Amino acid sequence: MKQITKTISQKYHRLEQDHTSREYGCMDDSKLVKHHKKIDKTKLEDLIVRSIDYANLKSSREAFKIPEFENEEELKKFYKKEAWELFKYFHKYCDDPASTSHNLHGRNYVDVCKEAFRNRVLQKQRMNSGWRYQSLAKDCAIESGRFRSVSDVNSTEADFNVVTDYIENNIDPLTIYVSVKNRINTLGGQDWPKAIHALEHVARNDKNRQGPYLCVFGIVMDRGTRTIKREGKSKRAHSENTEVWLSDFFWPFFSNNSYDEIMSAVLDVLLDKYPDHGKSINIELPDYFISSFGEFCKKKDLINDIGVFDDPKKIVMFFCSKLSGNK
Repeated sequence: MKQITKTISQKYHRLEQDHTSREYGCMDDSKLVKHHKKIDKTKLEDLIVRSIDYANLKSSREAFKIPEFENEEELKKFYKKEAWELFKYFHKYCDDPASTSHNLHGRNYVDVCKEAFRNRVLQKQRMNSGWRYQSLAKDCAIESGRFRSVSDVNSTEADFNVVTDYIENNIDPLTIYVSVKNRINTLGGQDWPKAIHALEHVARNDKNRQGPYLCVFGIVMDRGTRTIKREGKSKRAHSENTEVWLSDFFWPFFSNNSYDEIMSAVLDVLLDKYPDHGKSINIELPDYFISSFGEFCKKKDLINDIGVFDDPKKIVMFFCSKLSGNK
């Protein structure tokens, strides 16, 4: 097994008063310069609009948008193509082939199609929200005026970084590398060590950095403050330089707004300017779209003549094999 490079504990002020606290060993933010202003309400709304538009460009919340077609045949081609995309999603995102096959046995493809469609829309909406709050957090950090600098990080591991000064001006600034996640369960338990060391690799090898670094996984929608991820039995930190900031610490630190204030402001903008935002999850699926999904199931011998998933052995082989063929 490949050994992970040992990290050196960074020299910045840490909390050390209570060894039993979840925050023990975390960065002592009381030593850092504070926010000196609240972001103006109108400006915050502008930042939210920009973050929503940015997220929509990166990842649409809609399952599909129906363009204008000259005739019925073109519309059917469109629905068949989208049904194939849903069928590919249905195959790709099967968590457990055995359990899924067991659950599908005896069900009609119409219900399965609607369920897969809903799951796909929910996935797209989660991705869209991730882009939105990543953008909003960065822009709020810029607008807050608290930080010496705020910038995007050209890395798949970190989303942005900030350089922040200490109140004592003879101390080197602290650079914070931030990876934004919607919720803490976005990463599974076994994924955390790898993600932590990948993010720290970015910080450790940043040639432009002056002074110590701190790595942060910002969790934008789970309540709580912060902690350092540790191994289950030994309680050793995966890295002493990496913290998990939950929403009650994350948003005030970067925006000088509470989690509740940010979510309320986003809701106001959505209600005012985006009335149809993400409503596709409740649309009535066209019959031809559903029947096309059924055709693909039939071609793979997953359903019988009355549209029921009737053979769990065939279903499990479908999920265990690579999806081949096309529409």
